[in-house]
Amino acid sequence: MFKTSTRLVAGALFAAVATASFAQAPAADDAAAKASLKHGPFRIIAPFPPGGPVDVLARLLGTGLQNEYGQSAVVDNRPGANGNIGIDAVKRAAGDGHTLLVVPAGNMTINPTLMANLPYNVDKDFTAVAMMAKAPNVVAVFPSVPAKNIQELIALTKSKPGTMAYGSPGVGSGLHLAGELFKDATGADLLHVPYKGTTQALNDALGGQIQVIFGALPTLMPQIKSGKLRALALTGSERSPIMPEIPTLAEAGVKGVNVVSWYGLYVPSSTPANVSGQLARDVTKVLSNPATLETLKAQGLELSPLRLDAFRKFQADETATWEKVIKSHNITAG
Repeated sequence: MFKTSTRLVAGALFAAVATASFAQAPAADDAAAKASLKHGPFRIIAPFPPGGPVDVLARLLGTGLQNEYGQSAVVDNRPGANGNIGIDAVKRAAGDGHTLLVVPAGNMTINPTLMANLPYNVDKDFTAVAMMAKAPNVVAVFPSVPAKNIQELIALTKSKPGTMAYGSPGVGSGLHLAGELFKDATGADLLHVPYKGTTQALNDALGGQIQVIFGALPTLMPQIKSGKLRALALTGSERSPIMPEIPTLAEAGVKGVNVVSWYGLYVPSSTPANVSGQLARDVTKVLSNPATLETLKAQGLELSPLRLDAFRKFQADETATWEKVIKSHNITAG
């Protein structure tokens, strides 16, 4: 079993660092960095197909940088190899602040433990600039499942051992690890069914082939609102402003499971510190725009305060957490 003392899960780390996070990027712009960033177009690599949160955030950032510096900003979608193709392209780019990477958490905090022979080293090849946004994850069930809340679901799984299953986007995904933490914390008897992406898992959940799904709230929100799925609890530490009626697992009596999805901005490690710092300030300015905040809300995303050193510490702590989970459950990439 995964011991309680090692349940340093992702969302709990926000409380320790959030209050000082914006201070990690000095309020004043760096004149030399801004002058450097004004020379040349920006290329923002999103290592996944268009349409998802990574793509949305990359395009919001691109528009903001274009307005700020008067230079073109192109979003370059580079899907393939679980994001590794796009990530490797940024690793090899010049460290001048004009090639940026927008990427989800798993590529930087899970894959280094889960996958052998990654073409990149997170700490050596990149500088973590900012956590751009975060999104709560949700535990949801097919409507015919006779559980109206988390405690009823736990009791139901125990009364029918070996017969109920939860789906995730794949082995070693953040949502798979969240499911295993949930089982450890509650003793719920749930089989794990990995899929090749969220869409397949969602389709089977909507069809009743699996009874439970762990998913990102922005992805499952339309089905929850339409009544095609029933949301039982969020896996983060706070309720979501977009669906405040859904309780957290902690509120439902489940302690030690506190996991959010997040999306970060990175640059090649050769990027000068003053340029990275200026980009951190630019991210804050771009994403704090009222219209942008509304766009994030519509996507089920929330602005994160983590910048530079605070973000790097959070990333390192989460990497250590997931390493323990992966090794204790003998999880290997499929």
